[in-house]
Amino acid sequence: MAKKQFKAESKKLMDMMINSIYTHKDIFLRELISNASDALDKRYYNAMNEGETGLDREDYKIKIEIDKENRLLTISDNGCGMSEKELESNLGTIAKSGSLDFKSGVEKGSEVEIIGQFGVGFYSAFMVSDKVTVLSKAQGSDEAFRWESEGVDGYTVSPAEKEEAGTVITLHIKESTEEEDYDKYLGQYTIQNIVSKYSDYIRYPIMLDMERTELKEGTEDEYETITEATQLNSMVPLWRKSKSEITDEDYNSFYQSKFYDYEAPLKTIHSKTEGQISYDALLFIPAHAPFDYYSKDFEKGLALYTNGVVIMEKCKELLPDYFSFVKGLVDSADLTLNISRETLQQDHLLKVIAKNIEKKIKSELEKMLRTDREKYEEFYNAFGVQLKFGIYSDYGRNKETLQDLIMFVSSNEKKLVSLSEYVDRMPESQNTIYFATGETIDKIDLLPQTDSVKAKGYEILYCTDDVDEFALQMLREYKGKTFTNICAANLDLDTEEEKEALRAENEEAKELLSFLKESLGDAVSEVRFTNKLKNHPVCLTSEGMMSLGMEKVLSAMPGANGGVKATVVLEINKDHPVADKIKALYETDKEKTAKYAKILYAQSCLIAGKSIENPTEYSELVCELM
Repeated sequence: MAKKQFKAESKKLMDMMINSIYTHKDIFLRELISNASDALDKRYYNAMNEGETGLDREDYKIKIEIDKENRLLTISDNGCGMSEKELESNLGTIAKSGSLDFKSGVEKGSEVEIIGQFGVGFYSAFMVSDKVTVLSKAQGSDEAFRWESEGVDGYTVSPAEKEEAGTVITLHIKESTEEEDYDKYLGQYTIQNIVSKYSDYIRYPIMLDMERTELKEGTEDEYETITEATQLNSMVPLWRKSKSEITDEDYNSFYQSKFYDYEAPLKTIHSKTEGQISYDALLFIPAHAPFDYYSKDFEKGLALYTNGVVIMEKCKELLPDYFSFVKGLVDSADLTLNISRETLQQDHLLKVIAKNIEKKIKSELEKMLRTDREKYEEFYNAFGVQLKFGIYSDYGRNKETLQDLIMFVSSNEKKLVSLSEYVDRMPESQNTIYFATGETIDKIDLLPQTDSVKAKGYEILYCTDDVDEFALQMLREYKGKTFTNICAANLDLDTEEEKEALRAENEEAKELLSFLKESLGDAVSEVRFTNKLKNHPVCLTSEGMMSLGMEKVLSAMPGANGGVKATVVLEINKDHPVADKIKALYETDKEKTAKYAKILYAQSCLIAGKSIENPTEYSELVCELM
């Protein structure tokens, strides 16, 4: 029998189909099953249009058979089958898609869901096999034909015998090598796993004869092998069912098995969208962050399906970074896929889906904050840092999206509050939102400035994450209220009379304060008296955009080399005995006054959580004065 050459060009094109387009060899089974599903859809569609009887919907099946001894893997269906001409056209011409031709004639909204569109999926079989045989009989025909090929050298088509309409594809699996394990494709559990991963929601039963060993009845030590036809796929995707048919247990079970989580999700979001693009989305907000969530190894993304067939395990384009904690999937038949169906073309419809999903997640989180505070706080404790990173990143482009979702512990009750809650209970005279940074709530509570602000009756937001102050500075304001770090030099809590009295105090002590500054060198930009410290003797404040907290965070980053410095002011409580002591000492012993200045500066550093550059000198000064 004369061997025919592939019409669409050449060894180079075939090599590309087999070796370049598909990145994972397991994909071959997905492609062949999808082709079988398309064939069943075509037969079902034709039967409805032509009034054919003899097969009900439940009679359509895809069958997989394994013959380990002869290294054969067979995928068969009782679909529409192919005539000799169709075998020539569809399999003899690479990139000729019979499914695409058929799909163009199917009315939108039909029950039929054609998956294939490029005509190359079939050739992925050559990734794992060195010979492919296709036996097919077209629906309504009395003739059957066999198509055979060993790859780039061409193919043959010959008459054959087959009782029923449909197609049987037999792969002769390659021999394993040191680089590639092909034997696994003759293992029933590998096949089962591939079907479960890629084709679990094909709408027709996928059957495989599964072997198991049981103790032979009536014996104590004799075993027998039992072979049973097992359905590998669940067929109906959970997300395509009506919400009224699905219980919380169904959602939780799906989530935990799909995403390997030991806890049920905090929130399930199930939506169906129709319009410019139609898709189903099933999203989950986990109860806890995965162990690698805040590491570079974490991969975000939603699983992407088309007509129930998984295309990508993690499509990162569907989620913004600040919502990267969301797990789930999207199923749409409207997206433009690349030729291998493993990745997407740059499709504006994908961006539409992503934007809709972003809005949906935000609205569901806002609803949780309003209606289920305890659950929201549980979520926020796990993923709040990511939301604050989202405000700070991309130059604040997403701050309006996220500002109502972030929370901070309040000085009032040491509980989480949102910015909206803080502003809603502000006194009318208050025009700024006060915050303070520190390693822990308790350490912030001990800051001298905290006492002063609370004494004025103002609430303070406690910021304990490194990103907090950066996020608040990026926000700049919220509902017309600016943000003020209570450790900033420009903290304004005084009346005009108090301000004037303080200016006079500092002017009178100008010579002393200048001497103290000179004694400390470049460690501070200024020394001055203050009236905002109540019972505390000293504190450090910062001027400008760079605060002490930000200096600490940036200095700890790789490559900083201590080059990031805040502009620091040493403030001395004018009403504390230490102020009187240093004034009197300056008149009699300037050398000792300079030593006092260094001690006071070191104390203020310790209070602010700033390291002392020369702890040995500080220790010696304290011991000397004692």
